[in-house]
Amino acid sequence: METLCKRILEEGRALSSTVLKVDSFLNHQVDPKLMYEIGTDFKNYFKDRGITKIFTIESSGIAPTVMTAMQMDLPMVTLKKQKGRNLDGDVYQTTVHSFTKGSDYELTLSAKYITKEDNILIIDDFLANGEAALGAARLVEEAGAKVAGIGIVIEKSFQPGHDMIMSKGYDLYSLARISKLEEGLIEFVK
Repeated sequence: METLCKRILEEGRALSSTVLKVDSFLNHQVDPKLMYEIGTDFKNYFKDRGITKIFTIESSGIAPTVMTAMQMDLPMVTLKKQKGRNLDGDVYQTTVHSFTKGSDYELTLSAKYITKEDNILIIDDFLANGEAALGAARLVEEAGAKVAGIGIVIEKSFQPGHDMIMSKGYDLYSLARISKLEEGLIEFVK
């Protein structure tokens, strides 16, 4: 997606060979017009897949996911990184390792927001090692539902997540694919 790649180059900051800061438009301050364009792109790619719900992981995936859900006129479900006291009833849980935080967390889905008939689109802000997206897919499949596809805003293609997701047979669609990061350098897959 050309608009997104341009914003990454203009405002993104490569802090190291693995860390890209895009907090000025994606995950601290959010540009709603860009999120709308992202939602449009995901809608156009996934529109004929029979999707019934769109899932994301709290919290940085919420903005692009809500815009996609709004445009596809579908419910959006946020997977929680911890089971809160107000999350009642049956839940599905799986352990996920966060590349960003360097720690594990329990990804949680309330059973009341998924059925065996659901065909789920998973959207997330970043793809690095694939742990978060694959954790979300595990929850969907544990509930007996189907993963229609995985949409990623920014993929770090030089890390193993892309290959891990593809090896599982999921339809992966990433809007910006980064081939290399170094302090002060951002390159995209050509």
